[in-house]
Amino acid sequence: MSLRKFITNKTTAALAVILTVFANTSVFAQDAAAGAAAATKVDMGEVYKSVIFYILVFLAICLFIAIVGKAIRVYELSREAQGKPVGINWNRVHASLFALFLVLGLYGVYWEYTVHGAMLLPDAASVHGKRIDEMFNLTLIITTIVFVVTHILLFGFSYIYRYSAKRKAYYYPHNNLIEKIWTILPALVLTVLVLMGFLTWRSIFFKVDDPKNMPIQIEVTSEQFKWSIRYPGADGVVGHKNYKLTTASNTLGIDFKDLKSRDDQMADEMVIPVGKPVKLILTSKDVIHSFYMPHFRVQLNTVPGMQTIFEFTPTITTAEMQQKTNDPNFKYLFYCAKICGSGHYNMQKVVRVVSMEEYKTWLAEQKTYLNDDLRKQFNLPVAPAPAQSGTDSAATDSAAVKTNQMALNK
Repeated sequence: MSLRKFITNKTTAALAVILTVFANTSVFAQDAAAGAAAATKVDMGEVYKSVIFYILVFLAICLFIAIVGKAIRVYELSREAQGKPVGINWNRVHASLFALFLVLGLYGVYWEYTVHGAMLLPDAASVHGKRIDEMFNLTLIITTIVFVVTHILLFGFSYIYRYSAKRKAYYYPHNNLIEKIWTILPALVLTVLVLMGFLTWRSIFFKVDDPKNMPIQIEVTSEQFKWSIRYPGADGVVGHKNYKLTTASNTLGIDFKDLKSRDDQMADEMVIPVGKPVKLILTSKDVIHSFYMPHFRVQLNTVPGMQTIFEFTPTITTAEMQQKTNDPNFKYLFYCAKICGSGHYNMQKVVRVVSMEEYKTWLAEQKTYLNDDLRKQFNLPVAPAPAQSGTDSAATDSAAVKTNQMALNK
């Protein structure tokens, strides 16, 4: 056989193709094995934690149901074309599904109350919080009873009075008594609930100050993404501020022409005495935030350019709540409940409820907002440096006290 015929022979060509494919496959297999050995092991467990995974599972279930539905429809059409009776009584199927979902729904209500009921709201730690909880619980009980009764009637009637060719539906167009019952009864219940809410709201926001037990003022300023807490000084009044005075050193825009602002103190956490009214003065520097203290049932927006006020009285100290919850690491917190940006999740501060003695001790350790830099900026006398150890001069102490008073009263 000549070389040309050997090359053009079909058998020879086929063998060449097979040999080439085998060689390439071997090379690819070796490369794949080497790559698999070198690659790091992927943790497939993370897949089940992604939202996309569950979306795909949901879509797959929907697709499966659609395919089954189409198959059943083809089955029904084929029986109809052959003149055979209907194979599936859909009225009975739907009625049975109503009954099944009624049982599952009632069990779901029971499960939610027993499992998630304790997770609904933490124990109220304020005077008004107990009243809010009473109103909330009453509303929840009434609406649960109405929900269960109406759904038993709805699903029960759908099952009992499903279509049947052996009976005819009774025509019942109107009944004045029934109309009056389901109009007047809900109106009375809603009136009671609205009045309870109105009276509770008035008791929280329209209080008469007791001269013997005046509230502690605390100003909380929100900004992306932190809180600033300002306490009044010895005068007990938080001083004025003006956004036009905001600078790199005067970040809150405090107006030091107001003498009451010169002794104000800053804090990294909110500390409040138990049994003492607290008056929160809420403001914002940039966008609307939502000041939220779940244990104290306090939630109010902080709005740029205006002040919002909320007054409450704590009833349980942090130490008592730690014993009550059997959690030594328990802390009261306040959060931002408004989605205000990428750092929203991190806007939280610790709240400590302590005795009055502990509160006074802690407050005495806090520094004033007015520092030497701000004194120079606003042309206020700079506070004198503390006297060195070993010097005991009455004249020096007297001069320091006098200068301090002049700085505060200027």
